[in-house]
Amino acid sequence: MKEAITCPQCGAEIERYRNPFPTVDIIIDLQGRLVLVRRRNPPVGWALPGGFIDYGESAPAAAVREAKEETGLDVELKGLLGVYSEPTRDPRFHTLSVVFVASATGRLAAGDDAADAVAFPLEALPESICFDHARIIADYKDVLAGRRGLCMVGG
Repeated sequence: MKEAITCPQCGAEIERYRNPFPTVDIIIDLQGRLVLVRRRNPPVGWALPGGFIDYGESAPAAAVREAKEETGLDVELKGLLGVYSEPTRDPRFHTLSVVFVASATGRLAAGDDAADAVAFPLEALPESICFDHARIIADYKDVLAGRRGLCMVGG
């Protein structure tokens, strides 16, 4: 979608594009537990580790970086769970998330904009899960139950 705006300097008409913001989220399996971070900034609550893809960065590289920044863990991406793009998935603006499944090593510690990082048993997740992450986790449980598979991770 694009719209025309007027340049405040010269008065020329300029096209401005409105596109979803590309993001990544990571399902991190840490010894059979699911890693969630408690968000420091609104919307507050528990969420999968993740964030925005930087300009010039691939989605897999962003997932590895975001996991390290928010959890202190080194992750190995195992597959692609899916792409989630419902326009209302983030109350702040329209995002498109590429969701990866990963295993991890290291010491779990909250960092960046995460107030806390905890590895929860899948059967004992917190209730206040942000965004559409409860749906993503349900889809991951379908993978674990053999009802769906993962896709290959590309660059």
